[in-house]
Amino acid sequence: MSLKAIWQQFFPSEPPAVTEADLAPGSQVGKVFIITGANSGIGKELTKFLYPTGATIYLAGRSEERIGKAIEEIESTASTSATRGVLKSLHGLDFSDLRTVKPAFERFANQEKELHIIWNNAAMGCVAGSSTPQGLEGHMGANAVGPFLFTSLLVPFLRAGAKTSGQTSRIVWTGSVQIEMNSPSGGIDFVRLNGGKTVAQYVDYAASKCGNLFLAHEAAARWGHQDIISVCQNPGNLYTGIYAGENWLFVLFLRAFVLYPAKNGAYTMMFAGLSEKISKAQNGCYIWPFGIIKPNSRGDVYKAIDEGKAKQFWEWCEEKVQPFV
Repeated sequence: MSLKAIWQQFFPSEPPAVTEADLAPGSQVGKVFIITGANSGIGKELTKFLYPTGATIYLAGRSEERIGKAIEEIESTASTSATRGVLKSLHGLDFSDLRTVKPAFERFANQEKELHIIWNNAAMGCVAGSSTPQGLEGHMGANAVGPFLFTSLLVPFLRAGAKTSGQTSRIVWTGSVQIEMNSPSGGIDFVRLNGGKTVAQYVDYAASKCGNLFLAHEAAARWGHQDIISVCQNPGNLYTGIYAGENWLFVLFLRAFVLYPAKNGAYTMMFAGLSEKISKAQNGCYIWPFGIIKPNSRGDVYKAIDEGKAKQFWEWCEEKVQPFV
């Protein structure tokens, strides 16, 4: 663990590489995006920034009511003179329950023929003893396995999007500085993968985020030849709903000294999804806040990748999602 790297991700010295000022109105007309967890926090901020570009944006999440309110808010506060995109609800998608994933995918597939970017933004923090209905540890199921199933189903649409646009499509997975701080040796403890319940909240959360780093690496290797770029990004230390269950005094301290507004995470997301600095040569890369291409500082994680652990994790995910494909 590099304390310097952690400090640099906690407190980035460079301004955001991409902001809403860099998004030209109407620049994404004809493009189709999916943002998971888009009804609040980083996902909603990202949707706000992308709305004037003219893209069709699917806000994916669990609650129809919350997504509807987010759409209403974004549409009502947008400038009347700006280009407007199309916001669509993709509700009923709960990554903590794999049974909900294919039905949500089918609702998308019934409306679209292609997809250009998916931002896998949704994440959960789970208490000790948490597990999914499929018997997976809560974090790993919701933060890695669920997004893996959803993204895998969408690959033909990403491939079609690349073909018709003449540009690479992108998958953006979400990591965290917690990978550096709390993930076990090698990033994931494979002995515990089938443990089924959350044991140590921060360790298990960090392992699920390392799972996304592994998936980004493997997706780049497996789908890169189909003009699909896959990256993993740490959006930054941000004040979002994930802190809802924490002690209020602890959160007050974090907000005062550590956490940035959620929109800063959207800046990292925009860089990961739209920056021309990310080409096929950077497929599988890791991104620091707020838009810096730089490897995760945990050397043991990359050693694990070299030893085939990312491939092993991918195959484990495939096994777990197979009944729900």
